[in-house]
Amino acid sequence: MAIASRIDSIERDIAVMLDETLSPEARSLELASFARRELAEAQRINLQALGQVPPHDTYVDGRAGAAIETVRPDGVVVFEFEMLQDIFAQIGEMLVQASPIRSGRYARSFLFLADGVVVDPGAAVPPASEYVFVSSVAYARKIERGLSSQAPDGVFQAVAAIAARRFSNLASISFTHVVLQAGQIDEWANTASALRHARRHGRRKAPGEWLRRQPAIKIRTH
Repeated sequence: MAIASRIDSIERDIAVMLDETLSPEARSLELASFARRELAEAQRINLQALGQVPPHDTYVDGRAGAAIETVRPDGVVVFEFEMLQDIFAQIGEMLVQASPIRSGRYARSFLFLADGVVVDPGAAVPPASEYVFVSSVAYARKIERGLSSQAPDGVFQAVAAIAARRFSNLASISFTHVVLQAGQIDEWANTASALRHARRHGRRKAPGEWLRRQPAIKIRTH
């Protein structure tokens, strides 16, 4: 997965307006110099947010790996940074570290979804407009309300707040709730205990249905 930083005609016009007498070759070099400055700034921001500089691919006028100095006077330079994997890995690690520790079941319950589809651990993350971390155990909502002494501030909401600050320049991250489909929720949702709980609180929906609304972290790239 990649996030692109595009040096397009608007920035190019700002750069070359300094000297309208430049030749086409000089205009190309001016644009290339501007692109390198923008690349350095993007790398600085990424280092600050991720703790490392992620790899990137360069496209010059649509040519992968071409030298930046070969850009046309009216061309385009695009840098694509492979940073989403790092963001996802760090958020996943923060969730595990913030999890209450008893049997380890809660930490093992996390699912990662790309546009609502569960992504298998270790598989390549597919392109998507929205990514979500969510717990599949029914008691995740109790933990989020601070009912665990090991996580008095909850887990997903606390991690979402930290991640939103840390990666604000790279993605939009927020705490939310999502509805899991049948088969994704913990088996407790269909037990007699869940049914008694639903009746006690005046729930009219099937016990498995109301329990599927789970605390989650939503991630959208800028």
